[in-house]
Amino acid sequence: MIRSLRRCCFSLAVVAAMTLPAAAATQLTGAGSSFDYPFFSKAFYIYNQKNPDITVNYQSIGSGGGIAQFTARNVDFGATDVPMNAGELARAPGPVLQIPVTLGGAAIAYNLPGVSAPIRLTRAVLADIYLGTILKWNDPQIAKLNKSVNLPDMAIIVVHRSDGSGTSYIFTDFLSHVSAEWKSKVGTGKSVSWPAPSSVGAKGTEGVAGQVKSTPGAIGYVEMAYVVENHMQAATLENKAGKWIDCTPETVAAAAASKPEVSATNFSIVDSSAAGGYPISGYSWVVVYKKPEARAKELYNVLSWLVGSQGQENAKSVDYVPLPRNVQGAAAATLRQMQR
Repeated sequence: MIRSLRRCCFSLAVVAAMTLPAAAATQLTGAGSSFDYPFFSKAFYIYNQKNPDITVNYQSIGSGGGIAQFTARNVDFGATDVPMNAGELARAPGPVLQIPVTLGGAAIAYNLPGVSAPIRLTRAVLADIYLGTILKWNDPQIAKLNKSVNLPDMAIIVVHRSDGSGTSYIFTDFLSHVSAEWKSKVGTGKSVSWPAPSSVGAKGTEGVAGQVKSTPGAIGYVEMAYVVENHMQAATLENKAGKWIDCTPETVAAAAASKPEVSATNFSIVDSSAAGGYPISGYSWVVVYKKPEARAKELYNVLSWLVGSQGQENAKSVDYVPLPRNVQGAAAATLRQMQR
């Protein structure tokens, strides 16, 4: 169970408290994915310790907001849990490079007071919860999966992202893979119309985590690091291979290993057929201009370090998964296009 994982040795509270030197010669700015925030906070802090003249100010505003700020050239780079699509690329004022930067899993967090035993959910049951066809925690479909658990007669409060979110894209991509009804009625996207009557929106991964933690009966998709740090319960999911899987760095890595080649146009690793793969896993991406207007050398150096072995070694301590070696190599090759 994810709640039994080691606690983040680099806690989000410590991350948030860090202040980087204001007198640095160059400050790079980025914005986007809240999914990435704990990893970026630690990695960019470490980079600054090694390179005091460079700071990176990253704003966790969601993938959609990050793409908007990047397109407006208000930031040096954007971050998104789903690469920019053809329409978004067409609106950008110059050629864009899209680079994978980390791997993570969206855990299914829940709040059931008095229930300490881990809850099991199949792919189909989770889809039905978000469709709004399963409304209570003691519904027979949930109860038969959890025969030893005294499930409460409590309404399920479905929590989702209210902002444009790459994590929502990963989650709805998963639901579209496992439910024909979800695919036809709702579909996949950074923003969708959530059909469950009890749906509640919250801004950012931080907001979803906070909403679930403060709302009895709530369920929501939350990046793994936030679940561990906030001591939240998370469901064990049945994957495509019929195995019961917790959201851990190892099971996310197994999902990624089932698809060794990824690109900005072929990136989905949800609902992996890997026996040990967690079904709601995904890459996150940084977007940069091939020819930045300013600070190109500094940006290249920071991002090259981030996707290389030195930057990626910071992932595990905040419950992310380092990029596979071959993906690190592909990311570095893409970044080198900035120097042409």
